[in-house]
Parts: sequence; structure tokens; C-alpha cells
Amino acid sequence: MIQGTASSVGKSMICTGLLRIFQQDGYKVYPFKSQNMSNKYTLTEDGFKISTAQNLQAIAARVNPNPRMNPILLIPNSESGSRVVINGMDKIDLEAAEYFKYKKDLRKMVYEIFKEIESENDLIVIEGAGSPAEINLNEDDFVNMGLAQMTNSPVLLVADIDRGGVFASIYGTVMLLDESQRKRIKGILINKFRGDITLLQPGLKMIEELVNIPVIGVVPYTHLELEDEDSLTEYDKLCNVVKQNTEDIDSEIDRLAQILRDNIDLNYIYEILGIKNA
Repeated sequence: MIQGTASSVGKSMICTGLLRIFQQDGYKVYPFKSQNMSNKYTLTEDGFKISTAQNLQAIAARVNPNPRMNPILLIPNSESGSRVVINGMDKIDLEAAEYFKYKKDLRKMVYEIFKEIESENDLIVIEGAGSPAEINLNEDDFVNMGLAQMTNSPVLLVADIDRGGVFASIYGTVMLLDESQRKRIKGILINKFRGDITLLQPGLKMIEELVNIPVIGVVPYTHLELEDEDSLTEYDKLCNVVKQNTEDIDSEIDRLAQILRDNIDLNYIYEILGIKNA
């Protein structure tokens, strides 16, 4: 499971790249995000709505887009309300407080869908939402640490260095979790790095000692022509306004996968997945 210290740290792209890597390495892989909030979505061939991110991840995994990848999609329709899409179909319009109560009934459905796709695949790459340190939302959570615990998934925590405060965001996120949740985080990925990595290395050592979690990669800031779904990301991308063809998307995903191969400890990731001789 990929979680982040905040929204827009690059969780979706890290998931996309890892899915392509696992697929290239011969595994049957599948993306999963239990709940996504986005006003950008894609229609599958059968007319179901799924988020743009999970559609992209389906392409990365070389599987057909399916609403099981994104059982709950929240499409904002006001400052405090959303259209609730369940399994790809419009269900109901709710205000935020109403949805917080409503979602309790969705936990079982999410788990059943996960178990179904788990039985069909070698690996599932799960994407969290926002941050696991949103302590006001942790009750009955099935999106971040609640889902990681339900599915017994190891977690990689992604932090965005480009916006500043990366060490504070890592430390604050980890320290706001309870002990069992902290132990579930097996590695930290620092994303969107620019500059001389030798200047960063003392900080990497210090944050590892502070949180007792290894930093397993520093991913360079890279412009990728892959569509974003988040309002805080790069909207100067051509692909955000002009529809791409499948070959261009596939090529960019391959480029993303190679960037991750070159900058993260894949052997360590395979190790925490219990896969030998990867």
C-alpha cells in the first residue's frame, strides 16, 4: 500500500510506476483504491465511472479498467458535498457530514471486493487517500491505515520534497499514528527531488533515526505527460487538456517505471512482499 504525508505528494504516480514494474517482472497485478475524491473520471467500456488515476493504473498493469479498482468515487458538486458513485454507478448526493455516517455501511463491501481481486492476482498495489495522519477521519477508516490493517498490507510512505518541509511532514505523519500503525510503514519514499542529493543525505540519515523507518528511495522531479486528477498538480501538462493516444501513455508509463527502477530499492520492496530472488 502506498500512503502519503499529504494529498498531491505523488501517490498515484508511484502506484502507476510500481504496477508497470511488477507487470514487467512477470506478475499478475491489479490497482485498488477503496475511495477516491476527484472531479475527473473515466468511463469504462461498460459505462462505469472510475477515477482517472485508477484508469491510468489499469493501463500500467495491462488490465482492463474496472469499477472494482475504485469501488467508491466521490465527485465534488459543491463546497461541502459530493455525488457518491458506488461500483461505477451514481448512487446519491451527500454533504460531507452525511457521507461520514453513510460510509460506515460501505466498509464490508470494500473488503469483499478486495478479497475477490486478491484471489485473482499475484500482487495488488493499493493507493491511500490524503494522509493517514488525518486523525479526525480515522474512525471507521477503510481508506488509509484502516484498509492496510484490514488487508494486512505493508505500507510505503511517500513525501513531497518539492513543496518544502519534507522532514517535518514525515516525522509528523509517523508520530500521529499509533504504534501498530507505525510498524506497518516499512519504507519511506521522497518524491519530486531537485538538486544535489549529497546535500540531502545527512537529512535522510537523521529522519531514519528519528522514525526508525528506512528511506528506500529519492525520486527526482520529472515532467511526465500522464494525466493528473488532482487540482494541486501540474496543469501545464498538454495531456491534461488534450486526449492522448494509448501508445504515448504506455511509453510514458514505461519511462516512469524506469525512473523508479533507477531510484528506489526494488529488492527491498520485493523482500517486504515476501518474494524471493526478484
